[in-house]
Amino acid sequence: MQLLGHKKIKNTLIYTQLVTFEDGKYTCKTAETVKEAKELIEADYQYICDMDCLKLFRKRK
Repeated sequence: MQLLGHKKIKNTLIYTQLVTFEDGKYTCKTAETVKEAKELIEADYQYICDMDCLKLFRKRK
């Protein structure tokens, strides 16, 4: 409600019914080099974080 700038919750509920929530299943990949990270980003993977010298990416199935 605050994010959308609505004063009444009724207005916000109209928009939340239009949102579909997926089951949360992802395809996960790692990148060791800048080239690998670039390829994953170009393939619509989302950067998540660094872990043990690897960059972690995910994309919804």
